[in-house]
Amino acid sequence: MAALTHARYGKDNIRLYKVHRNPDSTQSVTEMTVCTLLEGDIAASWTAADNTNIVATDTQKQTVYVMAKLHPVNPPELFGSILADHFLQQYPHISVAHVSIVVHRWARMSVDGAPHPHSFVRDSDEKRVVEVVARRGQGLSIKSGIKGLLVLKSTGSQFWGFHRDEYTRLPETWDRILSTEVEAGWNWRAFSGGLEEVKKEVEGFDKAWEDARKITMETFAKENSPSVQNTMYLMSEQILAAAPRVESVEYTLPNKHYFEIDLSWFKGLKNTGEDAEVYAPQSDPNGLIHATVTRQDVASSKL
Repeated sequence: MAALTHARYGKDNIRLYKVHRNPDSTQSVTEMTVCTLLEGDIAASWTAADNTNIVATDTQKQTVYVMAKLHPVNPPELFGSILADHFLQQYPHISVAHVSIVVHRWARMSVDGAPHPHSFVRDSDEKRVVEVVARRGQGLSIKSGIKGLLVLKSTGSQFWGFHRDEYTRLPETWDRILSTEVEAGWNWRAFSGGLEEVKKEVEGFDKAWEDARKITMETFAKENSPSVQNTMYLMSEQILAAAPRVESVEYTLPNKHYFEIDLSWFKGLKNTGEDAEVYAPQSDPNGLIHATVTRQDVASSKL
C-alpha cells in the first residue's frame, strides 16, 4: 500500500515588469521573477487523476499579472503577501500558499551629471529576495534577503590559530584577499494578523533591506576580519539591532579564493608574501560558511 504524504504545485519563473509613472514625469521600474506554490485538498489529482480542485498553474500566472496591475509590487514583501493571501481567500480548499520573489536590479542612469528620468542600468547581479508563506488560520510568515552581492577586499583579512593535525597543509595568514558572494536572509516575527498587519510594516521592509545591505558592506570593508565566521556573526548582530521585528538572520558566505603565483622560475621574479601582486582567481573547490543568529529571547523560548 502507498500513501501520498505531501504535495504542492504551482508556477515557477513568472517574469514580471512594472513601470510606475511619477507625477514629476520621471518613471520607476521593477522587474521580478515570481514562483507560486499551493497546498491543500489536492491529493485526488495525484491518487485518482481527479483535477477538480487543481487551480491550474496558468491561472496562478495570470493571477500574478492581475494582482500586479491592481496593487503595488513594492516592497516585494507586501506584494508576496497580497498574492499569498489572495490564493487563500479565493480558493477555500487551499490551505497553504507559498510565494517566492526575486527582484532584479535596475539602477537609474546618471546622464550629464544628473539622474535620468527613465533610463536604467543593471549594474550587478545582486538580487533582493522574498519568501512568503500564508497558512489558513495562522497568518503570514516572511523571509527577506539578499543574493548575488559580490564583494572583495584586497587586504584586511586574516585566518590563523585554526586546528592543525597531520592532514593540515594550509599555512596561517595575517593578510589575505577576502572575497565572497553574499547570501543573507532575515526572518520576520510571524504576522498572525495576516495581510492587514503586513501593511502596517511596509516602511520597515525597505528600511531593513537598506540597513542589511549597508551593514553587510560596511562591516566587510571596515573590519580586519579574523575569519569569515566572525565577520558574519558581527553582521547578524547589527541587523538584529537595526530591525526590532526580525527574529533571526542567516548568512551563507562562500570563499572566493585568490592564490599567489610563484614566479621565481622566471629569473627569480618575486611574487609571494609581501611581494605578491599577481594572483590566480579560483573557481573551486571553495570554503563555504553558514550561520543563523537568533534574537536571544526567541532562542530561549525555543529551548
